[in-house]
Amino acid sequence: MTARPGRLGRATKLTGRRSERHVLDRLIDAVRAGESRALMVRGDPGVGKTALLDYLVDHAAGCRVLRVVGVQSEMELAFAGLHQLCAPMLVGLERLPVPQRQALQTAFGLSHGPAPDRFLVALAVLSLLSEAAGEQPLVCVVDDQQWLDRASAQALGFVARRLAADPIGLVFGTRVPGEELAGLPELHVAGLQDDDARALLDSALTGPLDARVRDQILAETRGNPLALLELPRGLTPAQLAGGFGLPGAVSLSTRIEESFRRQLDALAPETRRLLQLAAADPSGDSSLVWRAAGRLGIPPQAATAAVEAGLAEFGARACFRHPLLRSVAYRSASVQDRRAAHLALAEATDPQVDPDRRAWHRAQAVAGPDDEVAADLERSAGRAQARGGLAAAAAFLARAVLLTVDPVRRAERLLAAAQANLHAGAFGTALELLATAEAGPLDELQSARVDLLRGQVTFASGLGSEAPPLLLKAAKRLEPLNLGLARETYLTAWMAALFAGGLAAGGDMLEVCRAARALPPAAHPPGTAEQVLDGLTLLVTDTAAAAPRLRRVISAFADPDMTIEEELRWGFFAQVAAAALWDHDAWRVMLLRQVRLGYDVGALDQLTIMLSGLGLATTWTGDFAAAASLVTEVDAVCEATGSRAAPYTAMSLASLRGNQAEAVPLFEATIAQATAGGQGHAVAYANWMTAILYNGLARYEQALAAARQASEDAPGLYGRDHTTCTKTAPSATCWGGHVSMWALPELIEAAARSGNTDLAWDALPRLAESTQAGGTDFGLGIEARSRALLSKGETAESLYGEAIDRLGRTQLRPELARAHLLYGEWLRRENRRADARAQLRTAHDMLATMGAQAFAERARRELLATGETVRKRAIETVSTLTAQEAAIARLACDGHTNLEIGAQLFLSARTVEWHLRKVFGKLGLNSRRELKAALAQLGHADPPA
Repeated sequence: MTARPGRLGRATKLTGRRSERHVLDRLIDAVRAGESRALMVRGDPGVGKTALLDYLVDHAAGCRVLRVVGVQSEMELAFAGLHQLCAPMLVGLERLPVPQRQALQTAFGLSHGPAPDRFLVALAVLSLLSEAAGEQPLVCVVDDQQWLDRASAQALGFVARRLAADPIGLVFGTRVPGEELAGLPELHVAGLQDDDARALLDSALTGPLDARVRDQILAETRGNPLALLELPRGLTPAQLAGGFGLPGAVSLSTRIEESFRRQLDALAPETRRLLQLAAADPSGDSSLVWRAAGRLGIPPQAATAAVEAGLAEFGARACFRHPLLRSVAYRSASVQDRRAAHLALAEATDPQVDPDRRAWHRAQAVAGPDDEVAADLERSAGRAQARGGLAAAAAFLARAVLLTVDPVRRAERLLAAAQANLHAGAFGTALELLATAEAGPLDELQSARVDLLRGQVTFASGLGSEAPPLLLKAAKRLEPLNLGLARETYLTAWMAALFAGGLAAGGDMLEVCRAARALPPAAHPPGTAEQVLDGLTLLVTDTAAAAPRLRRVISAFADPDMTIEEELRWGFFAQVAAAALWDHDAWRVMLLRQVRLGYDVGALDQLTIMLSGLGLATTWTGDFAAAASLVTEVDAVCEATGSRAAPYTAMSLASLRGNQAEAVPLFEATIAQATAGGQGHAVAYANWMTAILYNGLARYEQALAAARQASEDAPGLYGRDHTTCTKTAPSATCWGGHVSMWALPELIEAAARSGNTDLAWDALPRLAESTQAGGTDFGLGIEARSRALLSKGETAESLYGEAIDRLGRTQLRPELARAHLLYGEWLRRENRRADARAQLRTAHDMLATMGAQAFAERARRELLATGETVRKRAIETVSTLTAQEAAIARLACDGHTNLEIGAQLFLSARTVEWHLRKVFGKLGLNSRRELKAALAQLGHADPPA
């Protein structure tokens, strides 16, 4: 990555391009007016992208302009492009939130710390740009984006998609846009119109040209400006007059390169050698080039001819007229000369100041395997990984593999390179490296690690059904080799089996748990991983025995001495422990803490699942507005990270709100996508939510069908035929995950209401096993409510009373309201109308207030059946606020600053302020102090604590 200095090769006037200039003019006008814009200027090599970017820069009066250019040979240096762009603004680092500031400093090598999440780095860049734009409108121009290092490209793509209310223009010039820029507005640049192309060609000619030759040039160049300017260069008047017949099979870019090559061939050898040397180092550091030139015996006057020919400049930076010229100059050198150039550059590079660039040059200089250079590259990979440059680390390691002599070290570096590619999201490359590793000599531990990495790649890439057997195989192989790693692998296999559910292609939950239970006893006292694995695997095989161990896990995660690393690494499993014991309070407290921690340390890869869990926990409290805000947060994380997580919170909201037209398409789409991806957990969740929806609508047969599917989502636990546990032998092995367990109350209600009491009785012992083990008011209240549905007389009445009493001591308002509803329905059928009215009225008021439309309507119909007239109550909408405005308003109401809200929703602080102004305008407010009352008036509960 190099800054573009001076005006080398820039025409004084842009030929043609009226429509393209209009687009750029509008962009500049919008930025000056305080708006943000992102644009991708794409086209073939030489088509004029750079000239248009020059035009943009020249016409950006009143704006601060930052400009960088990608260089192909610098793609392995993590955050190189981003650092060049941000360097002039780093004085504003202190104004950023601490996690963002630390992430950026670590990424740029300005300080040491844990490897930052790449999305936290990107958010820091967004904040930095926003701060700079607060002083003066900002235009950032990134040319040759296709050659940016991947970490920089990802970060800038993130920023471009999150611009909103900042006076920032972010414009990319690129040949073929990668996934990093997907979805951005495009300006496609094609060849010049015939008249403009003819005028540009004439400007490049030094003498007359035969009309037929001119027409041939115009036809073959197809209006490509670089071709029109460069192809005539180096040709004699006689050649031009005699014809321009180039082979039709040669591509346009090849023809341009041949023109550059002719111009290089016309230079003296020492000038050509200097250009080859400058091309070998993409940093543009003139002092480095001249130090290396001195080692090769190239005199300073060698630059004169190159400058006079307009091929390059050697001022503060060494700069070529065009990136293609740099490429041609580099390839024009012999292999021996190229190695000599890289060796000279390596020797001229300070190993203390720039060790990674020195290692890169050394790697290009060696003729064959070299363990010393490979070790140097490995150290560079470690530094890149510490800065969060995972793709760069992978590239360094891949090169180190090629230079490694020792087969043992080569195997280790292959595995390290595969792991780095896994973490960088390059799953295909990781699998290719693993295949290469398997082809060479591996010891037993290395071979087992290949299995482990292949399973991790499969799991991370979303192939849910295929991951459990691969991870189970790896865990078994690791047992005699590395017991600690085997335990961790069993936990990963457990998680994979949980998410695969009934779609697992082998290695189901029961198989994983039985294998893990056979491990030798853990050391005393057991570590966090051992405690978690022991409790969760026992949960599946013996729920009652697992309960006290799971409570110890929950207590451990409530300990303030729990390290951040342990919290992030094992926190998901502790949540599962709390969910399995029906401990909603502990589960929600964990989720809140882990979400905050995820934001604080930038663990964005885990935030989706944390926020989804918090969304369900919040929906269960009846605070639908807060849950809707969490949907916005989940969407923001998914958009920022590219995650394709199932819409868990949106589904839970849709089911309890009871809007069939909104809910059913959401459920069906989720089931289709999750089935294709082997994610049985999401399928079960969607079926559970479908059962809640249809129970609310009193369509019990449909609710029963969905609940049966959700509650049977663990075939390995009760036979491959997917049949349920029998009534006569309710086994603890029937626990198939918290979703299948939570679906049982819906199954019991639907079965009881549709006359399928045998099914309800079959499910009740399975439910009771987990609720009794948990011993919480939540679980025992749900069990009492379910038993009451199947009971008669005083027993039923007592159980309904117990359910209301227990659930009344929880935060679970929808479940409490449903208990009042079921009790009221039972009382009406007992012909106790006055008592029924009291329960049904309570249920209706609670359900209507929280927005549970279907259940509220069910309560209203029951009240009508008792003879009481009830006006159908309109379910209040949240407000006239958009989902994002509502989320920002709630966070502001909760006391968060604009910076904190921006960090949570991946927005700049200025964008948050812009949204808040809109909120104040819509609600007629003057300050944040008025927000809480206004939100409450619109049907919001207090924000979650």
